[in-house]
Amino acid sequence: MSDQRLISDPPDICLMLRIHAEQLWLTSEVLPTVRQLARPGRVPEEHLGAALAYLEVLWLEACQRAVETDAARAALDRGQPERDPVLYEKARRYHAAVRRLRAVIRPRVAALTGLPERPAGEPERPAGEPGRPSGEHEHASS
Repeated sequence: MSDQRLISDPPDICLMLRIHAEQLWLTSEVLPTVRQLARPGRVPEEHLGAALAYLEVLWLEACQRAVETDAARAALDRGQPERDPVLYEKARRYHAAVRRLRAVIRPRVAALTGLPERPAGEPERPAGEPGRPSGEHEHASS
């Protein structure tokens, strides 16, 4: 019979997988589209409306992934005290990194599309609040 202490807490793994998926979406789908649209002349004028609509759809998906990632982080924080401390700390750092990536991309998407930087009703959470590691600051104007 296997020793349950050797198996990582599922919220650790869930968070790591969600973070990875979100980071991959941001860097392979959203960011290349933002870069292409940010360069004048890269998208023909007659295709600009469709390209901006595509970016909006990509960003909406990114926002949904962010909500799911943050929910997984909250579940991890509510988790068991006997979790693997190394994996827990790696998950927290990886989550902080993807939040910084969001913060860098968000204003660029907003500038191109006219979408608000934050969805209506989404408050800016102060450092140390659940879902955000202490000392992590999101810079909306990066």
